[in-house]
Amino acid sequence: MGILFAKRLGILAIGSLLVLAGCQNSGSSEGESKTTSSSSAAEDSSKTQEQSSESHTHEHAHDHNHAHDEETEKIYEGDFKNSQVKDRSLSDWEGDWQSVYSYLQDGTLDEVFSYKAEHEGDKTAEEYKEYYKKGYKTDVERIVIQKDTVTFFKNGKEYSGKYTYDGYEILTYDAGNRGVRYIFKLAKEAEGLPQYIQFSDHSIYPAKSSHYHLYWGDDREALLDEVKNWPTYYPSKMDGHDIAHEMMAH
Repeated sequence: MGILFAKRLGILAIGSLLVLAGCQNSGSSEGESKTTSSSSAAEDSSKTQEQSSESHTHEHAHDHNHAHDEETEKIYEGDFKNSQVKDRSLSDWEGDWQSVYSYLQDGTLDEVFSYKAEHEGDKTAEEYKEYYKKGYKTDVERIVIQKDTVTFFKNGKEYSGKYTYDGYEILTYDAGNRGVRYIFKLAKEAEGLPQYIQFSDHSIYPAKSSHYHLYWGDDREALLDEVKNWPTYYPSKMDGHDIAHEMMAH
C-alpha cells in the first residue's frame, strides 16, 4: 500500500476517545493505506474548545447528549476535523492489559467473526478470523502501564522502561476515514524494549481508554506504515466472553 506522509505544522491538541481495540473492522482505521499529519509534543496548545453549555431542562440535556453520541460515533468511524484532535498523556492508557490474541486462538472470539459475517457481510466468518489473526498476532501477552512506566510481559519475562510523550500522527486511509496514533518514546535505552510505542484507540482527545491497538518498534516513521498487524489489548480483569460481547457491541 502506498503511503504519503504530510507533516502538519502548528499545534493540534488531543482528546476523548473511543472504545474500540478489537472493535475494528476491515473498513476501519487499521489495514489500509494512509497519509499523515503530525503534532510535536514540544508544541503548546493555543486553543481549547468548549464541548457543551449547561443545559437548563431535561429536554435540552437529552438533545445535547444525543448530539454528543452522534459526534462520538463519527469520530469512532474516523470522521473528524484536525482542530478536534488534542494531546493526550500516558495516563489515558494506565492499567493492566491483556492481549486478545489467545482468545482468537482458542475459539472464544469465533462468535464475533460470525456476528461480523452476518451483519457486515463483506467477508465470511472464516475470512474475518484470518484477517484478525494477522491483526492480533503478538507474543506480548500482557502490558502494565503505571504513570510513565510501561512493562511488557513476553515469553515469561518482564521488560520495563519509562516513556515520554512524542506527539501524535493523524493518518488518512484510502477509504477516506482517518485515525490518530499517539506516540511515546523510550526515555532511556533498556533491554528488550522498543524505542517507540504508538497507541490507537479511536479517540482523538483525552479520555480513559477501554481498549487499544498498540504498535511498537525502533523507527518512528517506519512504524506508521504498519497497517496489517495491530496487537489489541483489553483490561486483564475481563474474560474472553466479556471481551467478545464488548466487541460485538461496537
